Amino acid sequence: MKRLVLAAAMALFAAQAGAAEPIEGNWKTASGETAQIAKCGSAFCVTLKTGKHAGKQIGSLAGTKGEYTGEITDPANDKTYSGSGSVSGNSLKMTGCVMKILCKSQTWSRL
Repeated sequence: MKRLVLAAAMALFAAQAGAAEPIEGNWKTASGETAQIAKCGSAFCVTLKTGKHAGKQIGSLAGTKGEYTGEITDPANDKTYSGSGSVSGNSLKMTGCVMKILCKSQTWSRL
């Protein structure tokens, strides 16, 4: 009986650990704007919904299980960088890098 309970607990833990953290939804950016992340083709598109650059698509990310990679555009200077996003609960850590050496990160909050 102990083995059955232990096996069931381990299976439940493994299922939760493998569950994907969804990136889709509305996020408050570090500058206070709202960005929407939605499925577009085989990727997820990041579009600003509020602020000076509202309506502008600023990124495209692909991935699963809370880890995403792709491109991120800084709307202020219109430069595009290799980027990544990591979801943990209601937080999204967005990182943009130049030549994978110089990187800048922000944490966004789920709305």
